[in-house]
Amino acid sequence: MTYAAQLFHTNIPSPVRGVWEIGPVPIRAYALCIIAGIVIAILWGERRWAARGGERGLITDIAVFAVPFGLVGGRLYHVMTDWQRYFGAGNDPLDIVRIWDGGLGIWGAITLGAVGAWIACRRRGIPLPAVADAVAPGIVVAQGIGRLGNYFNQELYGKETSLPWGLEIYQRVDPDNPSRPAGVDGVAVDTTPLAVVHPTFLYELLWCLGVAVLVVWADRRFRLGHGRAFALYVAGYTAGRFWIELLRVDEAWRPVLDVRINVWTATAVFLGAVLYMILARGRGPREDPALLAPAGIPAAAPADTAAQDAAAAETGTGAGAAGGEEQDGSARGEPAGEPESASGPDEPAPGDQR
Repeated sequence: MTYAAQLFHTNIPSPVRGVWEIGPVPIRAYALCIIAGIVIAILWGERRWAARGGERGLITDIAVFAVPFGLVGGRLYHVMTDWQRYFGAGNDPLDIVRIWDGGLGIWGAITLGAVGAWIACRRRGIPLPAVADAVAPGIVVAQGIGRLGNYFNQELYGKETSLPWGLEIYQRVDPDNPSRPAGVDGVAVDTTPLAVVHPTFLYELLWCLGVAVLVVWADRRFRLGHGRAFALYVAGYTAGRFWIELLRVDEAWRPVLDVRINVWTATAVFLGAVLYMILARGRGPREDPALLAPAGIPAAAPADTAAQDAAAAETGTGAGAAGGEEQDGSARGEPAGEPESASGPDEPAPGDQR
């Protein structure tokens, strides 16, 4: 332990356990973090979707498809890139289904989750890119919360470090047989650190929160549409994942130049997201609210516009006299369902910046 750490006591202690037993039922911190992230992503996505003029409750309906697809995709990616854990000598392939022990790859989760969302959107007759833009900041926050599960599992940490915020790693043992080492189900009975390492879970959590702020700001500032907010989230996340991945010391497949597979994946996905943002600029301004309602259902007014109309009705001034500014910072006075700007699709409305 460094002098700075001794002086300020700033090393981060690991939890002594990540699983608690309530009778015969194990309560796993990893699962709780995943569930909390999903709930936050859905609730925030619902608010953003309604603010764009979409139907309330639609994001929850889409999540019924996207979440199971995402969990399967995340597990498949993990198994494909860490196959030696399940098919190597002395390992049990049936451990593939033990998702509660950790092991979800975000790349597979987003890919198959998008397939599930696409199926749901087609059934409802709404554009997937608009839905993706609404849920983008919530998804990246959910990813950050999920990293807290790795903290409780004491896994996926980085190289040893002398930095004062290093993470202390403890030896965990079988609670029924303290002489026998154990993994995520174990308990640390001795908190003397085996090592002090980079807290990559914390780096990624903070990076994810920063990406969420960036996406919200850019979406309000430039009125991103047609999947550009989602692409910005992907580009921002992968940029951080690139350098964080280089710090990690857990086993990983290294297919080329002795570089971890997730580094190559992050690079490829980053380039794809940037290319999409460039190409999608040609699709014009954000989707008209009329396109966000399921087939046969009139579009709702954006949440802030609806509030202005209600206030105007009470004062008798009419729907157009209430002025005001939308949540995303653009002046709006037109009723829902009409084009965002009377100046046409190729000219931004006053205050818009693309």
